[in-house]
Amino acid sequence: MYLSTRLLVTYALLQTAAAFQLPFYIPWVSARLDSNDGQIPLALPQETPLNRIAIVGAGAGGSSAAFWISKAKKRYGLDVEVDVFESSSYVGGRSTTVYPYDDPSLEPIELGASIFVKANKNLWRASEEFGFDRKDFDEDDSMGIWDGEQFLLTTSGGGRIGGWWDTLKVLWRYGYKAPTRTKAIVDGMIQKFLTLYGPCFGSRSFTNLTTLAEELGWTEMIGQTTADYFDEQGIDPRWTREMIESATRVNYGQNADEIHALEGMCSIAATGASQIKGGNWLIFDQFLKRSNATVFLNTTVTSVTQVHENKFTLRTRPAGSSSVGPQSESERHYRAVILAAPFHGASIDLSLLPSANASEPQPTIPPQPYVHLHVTLLATTSPHARSRYFNLGEKDTVPGMVLTTWEGVRGRGGGSASASAVSGEGETANAREDGVPEFNSVSYHGKVRTLDGEPVKRVVGDKEEEVWSVKIFSKKRVEDRWLKRMFGNVGWVYRKEWDAYPVLPPTKEFPPVKLGKGFYYVNAFEPFISTMETETIAARNVVELLMQEEFDASICKSDEEAILLTDDVDSLKDFVYGWDCRAKELSYENLELPL
Repeated sequence: MYLSTRLLVTYALLQTAAAFQLPFYIPWVSARLDSNDGQIPLALPQETPLNRIAIVGAGAGGSSAAFWISKAKKRYGLDVEVDVFESSSYVGGRSTTVYPYDDPSLEPIELGASIFVKANKNLWRASEEFGFDRKDFDEDDSMGIWDGEQFLLTTSGGGRIGGWWDTLKVLWRYGYKAPTRTKAIVDGMIQKFLTLYGPCFGSRSFTNLTTLAEELGWTEMIGQTTADYFDEQGIDPRWTREMIESATRVNYGQNADEIHALEGMCSIAATGASQIKGGNWLIFDQFLKRSNATVFLNTTVTSVTQVHENKFTLRTRPAGSSSVGPQSESERHYRAVILAAPFHGASIDLSLLPSANASEPQPTIPPQPYVHLHVTLLATTSPHARSRYFNLGEKDTVPGMVLTTWEGVRGRGGGSASASAVSGEGETANAREDGVPEFNSVSYHGKVRTLDGEPVKRVVGDKEEEVWSVKIFSKKRVEDRWLKRMFGNVGWVYRKEWDAYPVLPPTKEFPPVKLGKGFYYVNAFEPFISTMETETIAARNVVELLMQEEFDASICKSDEEAILLTDDVDSLKDFVYGWDCRAKELSYENLELPL
């Protein structure tokens, strides 16, 4: 009982507060690339070799697509060139880092996608293959669930005694069935998810996500809200609308009665969370470097036209250019195109693109709204938020991670999901008449340190004090006055406003994976599951499809696939399709599942 409950409380919630796989979307991609890294905008050459593939977007999907193509090229001996177009000046997509005090001698802080887990086999394998140092997240932090007026639950995370006390509080409020049944459901989902890495499932390409959902048994989950699905499983509604909802709000900015159940489960599936020292964007940077693709930074693709079979024309212009018309654009020709960016955010003209099937109309990509998010990073000498804001006594300590639920607003019969700006008026939560949480999460991320690991200190009054980094997610801007009242001394603030994650309501329809013959769409996967890891899986799928249709090839050679005829994850724990093709590459020493 203790282990299963602690698994959900500690892993699923404390780690999600660090933003498990946050699918941050910045048009095209967003991440940090060191200015000394050597990636600079390239001029577009005019030669047109027969086998050239264009990838639009250099985030998790685009960079991994280039990497998967390089695997197929090596195994089949293909002569294929790859160009990657990126409208920003850096690569990495859903992961970007910021230096506290804008000082590169300090450890960077993840602004976007903060962590990944061992069940994310592509990212985990990449971190090992590329020799990156992983940093484990502290699983012992305190946590509180705030409803806008009061804490519904707090956990101490302080050692074994504190852990037992936390477990008793959870069981007292939610009962035994809620955490244990939830764990069983999530474990079942992860078991199905792991089959996507097996040799049989991995080598199959799919063009219809509805069919994929049916094969994995996820249709019901995607077709219901998280709240409705868990209600039907007989789980205490308070658990779903407080504990699980706090995870969906921090991870996707959506409530449990809004987001579909499959994505809700992904929000609480963070076990053994890690991040790359220096930033997760380094993985995607290495995908591109090891693929030997040519990367065109600061380059916006304006249109894709299919001239004839096996020939596309891409028109591009410098990103940010105010000039319009053919004279300001360049063009280049390709055999196939992979779109690895949100279609509507990219604003690419596809009007001259024929249908994938001549007898059918051109496929349409339904509009995909995004959650608009404000991210605030700050450095403070206060080791925890001020208790007065949370209606606590002066001697009470505020948890290091404050997650939120909308349940208090529902119970009070008021409030809107679009809360007003956090203006800083008033010092207590009761100053807000509607009792709406002013943020999605407030989480301490440890001490600010130098690259050598030494804690940073700042002079406050007549003494030096250590500095803590804090991350805030909110629907509206967090003003300076509010920050001062919440934390006291604040020495550095960094704000980012963006369309962070797709709105993910229940659905039975998905965008097409194939937009035309030789034209593929990685981000069709986003309404299904939206994470860094699933972008790499979606990219692997479109590369598999492209290789089969255009080159009569695949990521792994068919004679290698035949050695393994099962997707039994118990015996294929270490196998990751695309990275592995042969049985001799497997390790059978430890058959425990990475759950």
